[in-house]
Amino acid sequence: MSSSQPTKHRLAQIPDGAGVLFFIQIFATLGFAVLYSTLVLYATKHLHFSAKDATTIMGVFGAFNYGLHLFGGYLGGRFLSNRNLFVGGMVLQVLGCGAIAGGTVGLLYVGLALFLTGSGLNVTCINMMLTQRFKPDDVRREGAFLWNYAGMNIGFFVGFTAAGHYQLTENYSGLFIFATIGNFIAIILALVYWKTLADRDTPLAEVDAGKFRLRFAAGLAILVGLVPVVWFLLQHPHGTEKLVKVISAIVAISLAWLAFKHPDAREKNNMWAYLILTVGSLVFWALYQMAPSGLQLFAVNNVNRKVWGVEVAPQWIQNINTVVIVVGGPLMSALFGRLRARGWKIDVPRQFSASLILMGLGFLALPVGIAFADENGMVAFSWLFGSYVLQSIGELLISPVGYAMIGKLAPRQYQGIMMGSWMLVTGLASLFAGDFSSLVPEPSEGTAHTTNHVYSTLFTELGCGSLVVGVLLVVMIPFLRKLITDAQVAPAGDPVATDVAAA
Repeated sequence: MSSSQPTKHRLAQIPDGAGVLFFIQIFATLGFAVLYSTLVLYATKHLHFSAKDATTIMGVFGAFNYGLHLFGGYLGGRFLSNRNLFVGGMVLQVLGCGAIAGGTVGLLYVGLALFLTGSGLNVTCINMMLTQRFKPDDVRREGAFLWNYAGMNIGFFVGFTAAGHYQLTENYSGLFIFATIGNFIAIILALVYWKTLADRDTPLAEVDAGKFRLRFAAGLAILVGLVPVVWFLLQHPHGTEKLVKVISAIVAISLAWLAFKHPDAREKNNMWAYLILTVGSLVFWALYQMAPSGLQLFAVNNVNRKVWGVEVAPQWIQNINTVVIVVGGPLMSALFGRLRARGWKIDVPRQFSASLILMGLGFLALPVGIAFADENGMVAFSWLFGSYVLQSIGELLISPVGYAMIGKLAPRQYQGIMMGSWMLVTGLASLFAGDFSSLVPEPSEGTAHTTNHVYSTLFTELGCGSLVVGVLLVVMIPFLRKLITDAQVAPAGDPVATDVAAA
């Protein structure tokens, strides 16, 4: 057998469409990466927002981006096909970045309304298109999501790198124009592979042509009509925070009610496991989402960003995360495959608990760094670097695994809603991250030496909180393993045993 044959065999095993979704993910991420890493700095340095107002708008930005994923999970496959909704959302993102490039507060809100409507609705589409390529019991799903997550972070790497370059010269208009390029390429790729990306086994695929046209028109109206709604809510961030938190509580109660009433015992247990793991996910993402707000302000004002004589742009710090994800994602997929083949028990409960412990350790590294700050109060960059590495490894254990978990735990009729709910958790976490970040001191309050104690107290409390939740999940691992099952257990007395494996 030639050396090329094993490679061809592996490529032939990739489900149709999974490969192109990897590349679409790369380019679709660029615009979000630019805004995610630059919004707080753009708001404070160019538009002269206070640190508190900037972190508040960043929290709302995350809430809309992730919170609308829930709505996107409902629209996709019901009113618009996932590929239609994805392309429509990308068009809104292109228009949004173009508006923000105008450089005024008014255009910022218009641009954010366009961008967030697009990104909020279409991200779920990629995950749904990918998960549809696999059967529920296909063991390749986790690997595919790890690879796709690596593709997302390639896009983040390019976006963060470009953002840092433009940040050093504060050429924000050029930066936001650059952000439109990746979004446009993602649209082109989706159109070229349009037939390949067709939905599989969705409610929309089962309706006749007349109902399809009606649903298409309704979905398009919703897509466009959401823009002015988001624009209005962005200008009332505090009221919007309360609204999103109330909606999140209603969604949580609704999912708990669906789980309680669900007739299938196995699927019911899986749904309860999903809800328990969601609480752990909320804690993780609330700390993780501080990266573009509170942690970024700490890095700008209290960390010595000179490394080997080169000033590290704030957005480049985010690339610590992207490099760990891009390199670690495929490696972790391969490692898990080998360990499981040898009989190791590596499952979702264990991965989630480990991720929370790593996040806690990452935050606790920062107070240690502050304790060793120089005479000016500046913290060595190595401490921030180590913190991001720990957080990023934790992210690998919870984020792509969480996406893959939906296809395993969610009943077919709830898959879109539960995928969107999973992303809504990140939006809610973004609001909590904004609340935490609002506790950081304003740079004008004094030098790094006088503000370090506030950061140290905050980071210690948050890190300890994550550790506590992680340990609680460790204790619950046996219980969660009993809840999570792959196949229907055979009825009592059935001579044919049904294989049931932990998730």
